[in-house]
Amino acid sequence: MASEVLPQSKKRFGRLIERNDGRDFPFYDGAPIEVAAWKWTVIILSCVAGIATLMFYPAHNDLQALVPRILFLAIPLSVFIGFTGQYWKALFKKPTAMDYLSMLGFWLLNFAVSAGVGVIVMTVFGANANPATNGLIEGGPVQIIAFYVGTCIQILGEEMFTILPFLGIMYLLFTKAKLSRNTSVILAWLITAVGFGAAHLPTYGWNFAQAFLVIGVARLVLTLAYMRGKNILVSFGAHVLNDWVIFTFALVGAAAAA
Repeated sequence: MASEVLPQSKKRFGRLIERNDGRDFPFYDGAPIEVAAWKWTVIILSCVAGIATLMFYPAHNDLQALVPRILFLAIPLSVFIGFTGQYWKALFKKPTAMDYLSMLGFWLLNFAVSAGVGVIVMTVFGANANPATNGLIEGGPVQIIAFYVGTCIQILGEEMFTILPFLGIMYLLFTKAKLSRNTSVILAWLITAVGFGAAHLPTYGWNFAQAFLVIGVARLVLTLAYMRGKNILVSFGAHVLNDWVIFTFALVGAAAAA
């Protein structure tokens, strides 16, 4: 319960970071079940396999891209379900009114932080545009619908790509390295943001500053959305709002210029 006295090793962050609602991260301390270190290793490798599929599967339009986008989500999720059984649902909670407010709040926070960092990075290092919407208008309604459906699936895959390793690293640091809960959270938060930034290097023309500073910082904010409510649907919702607003503005701009 929220009022329970916790040992020092499991002390929580204050209300600014974590809601005082009794929720805790699953799996890092053997609850609801123990997931062994070797299983976490396989789960993390499955995330790598998923993003490799997304990067290298030959798709020439957004309709064809549905296949790698689905595999990107399905590969790690299937492995995770295989190791956790019915407890895989611990990642997902029915959204509350506070969860929906958190989605909106973290989307706005992410927009503000990313814009500020982006301006600095663009000024100092230059920046490359995300090519995701290139040529999409010319593809017609079917391709546009496939794009939005596909990116929704991909965004959930990106949340899995981050949150599953986050929980695995947290487990290893807390259980094996004997670090405190909060230290394990901070290190897992930073490590997975670096990994997320690295995964975006090809998207942004191997611009390291853009991938690690802009995308990496955006990932910190989105993971914070998960950390606050312990519900992957919150970070997913904030992520969808962020990306779809950006993509829609790009499409509207392309249509106006056509």
